[in-house]
Amino acid sequence: MKVKSDFILRKISDSYVVVPVGDAVVDFSGLVNLNESGAMLFELLQKGCEESDLTDALLKEYDVSREIAAADVKKFVSKVKDAGILE
Repeated sequence: MKVKSDFILRKISDSYVVVPVGDAVVDFSGLVNLNESGAMLFELLQKGCEESDLTDALLKEYDVSREIAAADVKKFVSKVKDAGILE
């Protein structure tokens, strides 16, 4: 999985937002707000990775069980897919 090149992550003050650029501006209206863990996952997806890599990243960063991390990753990936942000 990988984020489409027409979406970038920006930190504005204490918030993270995904912004459409280029051709995506026409098809995608608005911004996507992310928390710190969402921003970390988004950055990994910009490089290209699988759900298991995202789960491992959450486990390395946070004190949660594998089941909770995997469920959170599935939810996150589903939302960015539904938004049309992934290739």
